[in-house]
Amino acid sequence: MDKRVKFDFEIYFTNGGSIKGEDFRLDIDGNTISDQELADYIVNDLRLLMVGEVKILNKEIFDETHKRKPISTKTEPDLLIDLSHMIEHGLVTYKGLPAPIVCDYLSREDSKQFYEEGTQFQIGKIEMVTNTGTYIDCPFHRFEDGKDLSEIGLECFTDLDAVVIRIPFSETRAITEAHLKNREIRNKAVLIHTGWDSYWNTEKYYENHPYLTEGAALYLRDCNVKLVGIDSHNIDNTAGKSRPVHTTLLQAEILIVEHLCNLSLLPQEDFTFSAIPPKFKGVGTFPVRAMAKISKSSFR
Repeated sequence: MDKRVKFDFEIYFTNGGSIKGEDFRLDIDGNTISDQELADYIVNDLRLLMVGEVKILNKEIFDETHKRKPISTKTEPDLLIDLSHMIEHGLVTYKGLPAPIVCDYLSREDSKQFYEEGTQFQIGKIEMVTNTGTYIDCPFHRFEDGKDLSEIGLECFTDLDAVVIRIPFSETRAITEAHLKNREIRNKAVLIHTGWDSYWNTEKYYENHPYLTEGAALYLRDCNVKLVGIDSHNIDNTAGKSRPVHTTLLQAEILIVEHLCNLSLLPQEDFTFSAIPPKFKGVGTFPVRAMAKISKSSFR
């Protein structure tokens, strides 16, 4: 049997005034609906602005044939996929660089002396190099006069149209221009999926890892991409002392994200990529919570 809900409501406005309704009835999809869902529906359906508190009163759900399309209690939010590794005490991201120290500056036990009984807080302390975990490089990382994290606009970090290019490490370690051709990449974030993240936090992760060649970097620069990410130890070949990919991309103000993960969960296109660091002055690299957002319309 179809379900309907009957309820009263009171809506109060932040600029004064209110409206009330009694014995309001709606068809619902399912056997129940929360007060919050009803409040949101009423506010949106009536196109109300400046809404403050909303009260749902005397709610009753009963059997009755639907009279119109029911309110769906199941929403289809955008799918968010975490593409960043967890940072924890002692994690080694780049061999030769110190692991982070994560500890209490003020423990909950020690905080008791500052607050009334039953009130406790923890204040953490982190000591680390900025190349820790999944991190983003901006021009200052490579160039003294390049833009640091505080000088890069939010639009460069957030909701970038993105594509994944899959180049398994089992096929090649050196990613060339040829691997990148025949894809629509202009003005997009390009994420290179090699599968190397499967070795994360192991000795093998640091050795003979996949990387981009200088020719691949030049091709990406000429295609005017916005950002390049990779799920590997470094976007450059670390066997030598030069870093041509960092040089080429950062000189063109193309951001780099290294140590990504979970790229296997993404479609090849039709999603956005975000990797937002804190707004530090005088810093060119910092960990990010990298993520992909896949619109619910992509699943249709």
